Formats: sequence, C-alpha cells, structure tokens
Amino acid sequence: MDSMSKSKKPRTSLQRSLVGPAGEHYVLYQLHPQGMMAALAPRNAPSVDVLVLHEDETISACIQVKTRTSGADKGWHMHEKHERIHGPHLFYAFVDMEPTEPAVFIVPSAVVADVVRRTHALWLSTPGKNGQRHNQSTMRRIAPKYQCPLNDLPEDWMEKYRGAWGLL
Repeated sequence: MDSMSKSKKPRTSLQRSLVGPAGEHYVLYQLHPQGMMAALAPRNAPSVDVLVLHEDETISACIQVKTRTSGADKGWHMHEKHERIHGPHLFYAFVDMEPTEPAVFIVPSAVVADVVRRTHALWLSTPGKNGQRHNQSTMRRIAPKYQCPLNDLPEDWMEKYRGAWGLL
C-alpha cells in the first residue's frame, strides 16, 4: 500500500462547507443540557453565530463558533479582524470535531484577541523557510498549544477553557 492510499482522502468543497454549521449546531446541543436557551444568530451576523438568552429572553452572551475537523495541531483559522473584536459578553467556542467526542473550548473574546495578536507578531518576527522573513498577511491561526515563548501563556493555554460553559 503506498503512502497516498494510507492518508485521508481530501474533503470536497461541499464537505468543507458543512463543518461550520455542524460546529454551530453542536454548540447549541451542548448548551441545552446546561439549561441555557440559545439560538443561531441571523445569517451573516458579523461576529456572532449563537445567541445565549437569559430566562427573560434578553441576550446574555454572544458566541462566535470556530470549527475544525483535523488537528495535527495547526489550530483554527482566524483573520486579522479577530485581533480587535472583543467585548464582555462575546465568547468564542472553538470546536474540535476530531476526537471521538468533540471538544469545545469556551474562550473570552478579549483573551482570543490578545493571543491572536501576540502569536501573529511572534510568527512575523521569527524566520520562515530558509531563514526568510514571513510576509504580512490578513490570515491568522489560533492553536490550543504553543511551544513558543509568550511569557504568561502556558504551552497548553486553551485547556483551562475546555467545556467552560460556566463562563457564559
């Protein structure tokens, strides 16, 4: 058996397009047993995928859901705008669909903005292939573990947010 047949078959664009909605619905599914009322935000809301409601039906939290299906651990795709999007009631739900039971990390948006900004700056300052400088880009990536010096950020910084539904 050659190495190509051992590796995973690439997903189609249709399969890739279903990953995000699957993560959003998984977050809704997880909120229900927590006793939280929640609903999908209107389509194309700029920074919110799920609205969490108080019993009086006012919004208590807004969640931006980021979903991945393959780890190896390159994390989740982000954008430079995520360095600036934060608020006291805005959270990210990073959903990892690869384990047997999907894992969800509930992270405050201010923490995400800080980590995305700092890790991108570090990436820009370190040499790339053949010692070349990295080019500035609007793309970012956030990972559950970092093996780089970020002072107060432990290597497995995201682990404390695993299943942290109580933050909402």
